[in-house]
Amino acid sequence: MAAEWTQVRDTRLRRMRAEGAGWPEIGLALAVSPDVARERARRIGAKRLLAEAVEPEDPELDDPARAPLPAGHPRAWGLLTAGTLLMDQAWPGYKLEYAA
Repeated sequence: MAAEWTQVRDTRLRRMRAEGAGWPEIGLALAVSPDVARERARRIGAKRLLAEAVEPEDPELDDPARAPLPAGHPRAWGLLTAGTLLMDQAWPGYKLEYAA
């Protein structure tokens, strides 16, 4: 059975997405699967608001002469996955000893 989309449900989806809620949370709140919520958001143009710019926690990360970041470093992984389905997901092989 297809989900019935009303103005109220669309508004809730837009609000939750703008506030940064993930697809599982949105799907649960709307009683649909995360995939159905994601597809509806795409159809109605519900987008996640960009986070405000923040100062880096470690100024050495902005040094162009620094050594490369290890595979799966949260900053590098975040840049690679921004705006994708993997956004806000941890890199599968990331080791805790790399965490800063």
